[in-house]
Amino acid sequence: MRATRRIITLPPTLTGEDALGFARDGLRRGADVVEVRTDLHAPDAIDPEALSRVMPLLVSERGKPLPTHWVQAAWRVDRDVERANALDAPPGRLLASHHAEGPLTTAEALRRWSRPLPSDALVKHVEPMDVPSDLEVLLETQRQLVARFGAERVTVLGMGPVALPARAVLSSRNGLEYLAMGGAWTAAPGQRLLDDVVREHRKAKGTDTPRLGILGTSIPHSRSPRIHRQPFDRIDLAEAAPVEAVVDSLLPHYAGFAVTSPFKMRLARHTGSSLEAINTLVRRGSRWESFNTDTEGARAVLERLGSTSVSVLGDGGSTQALRLVATEQGLALRVVRRAEVQAPLTGDWVWTWPDRVAPPETLRFEGARVAVIAYGAPGRRVAAEIVSRGGTPLLLGAAWFVAQARRQRQLWETAT
Repeated sequence: MRATRRIITLPPTLTGEDALGFARDGLRRGADVVEVRTDLHAPDAIDPEALSRVMPLLVSERGKPLPTHWVQAAWRVDRDVERANALDAPPGRLLASHHAEGPLTTAEALRRWSRPLPSDALVKHVEPMDVPSDLEVLLETQRQLVARFGAERVTVLGMGPVALPARAVLSSRNGLEYLAMGGAWTAAPGQRLLDDVVREHRKAKGTDTPRLGILGTSIPHSRSPRIHRQPFDRIDLAEAAPVEAVVDSLLPHYAGFAVTSPFKMRLARHTGSSLEAINTLVRRGSRWESFNTDTEGARAVLERLGSTSVSVLGDGGSTQALRLVATEQGLALRVVRRAEVQAPLTGDWVWTWPDRVAPPETLRFEGARVAVIAYGAPGRRVAAEIVSRGGTPLLLGAAWFVAQARRQRQLWETAT
């Protein structure tokens, strides 16, 4: 794994001591550089000298001039090659950047870099991504810029709702990695999480290691990046995102994916699976092969319930796995959709709705055991919801997760 500087950007709401606390937390978690931008902070809102004593400081000119005292404290000074009047920075500190307003061809991108630069300047090129297939153009732009300026100087980034996996692929040849600390605020759409990238840098064997990842919506809680081999990317997409085009564009770059809500059924159809829902993709040369290792999780949960008759709340991808295992084992399985819920519910149940999905107002339990197949904070929120509605939750999400992940790992080892 090549040396890469991990950069976090100071949020606009943090000033004074709070800004220093943010930098200290970032340093503790593995960040290398803290960035401050003129569009996010007024000149006197932060103490650049104090920040630079915590970790190296990157100061970036965005629409407003850089204050002199910011520049004096900086490790690097970000100036836009097209918008800045002068690329002035102390010797050895220039970061020359270009932020395109739309996707460019590689030839168009290279023309933006015709301005002479000092030989010690770093180079950062950023483009918005309209469609996932823009990745191949960005990779060629990156190759050409590396050939022109040198491997240690160049960073190429994509931005937008489908940019996160592109940034992960580009990162193996980038000198800088701009990352999100987590939470609601990010400095740019498509940023990866600091914790995920630190984990990758610590554990990945080399830049040629095939990537893995998890595809889903609202997945910051996922433990998959923690237990599977690196590099393993958390690809959080909006529910309406073109996930089919995303996986097609990533076929040359990833050995496999874990698939979670809400994409299990869509990707089953896209890959031509005979299953109604899948949770695993494995690269087979020029195509994806799909599997549903959720059956292993479903088997573990049904065994823990130990009942001959089980009802399921929800009819999504996880329910398809429960159906398959119940048929194998001769169990009676009843699926209850939202519109069919009639209170009170008794007996043994499995709750499959994600915690971001509000249950029906009429839902009530009476003496019911309810298996929760989410884990972590989402699982605890679902469990609290069950208690509030009169049920007894059984936290079986970890059992489901471990069982299906073990089988996923075996399948990914067979990728070609």
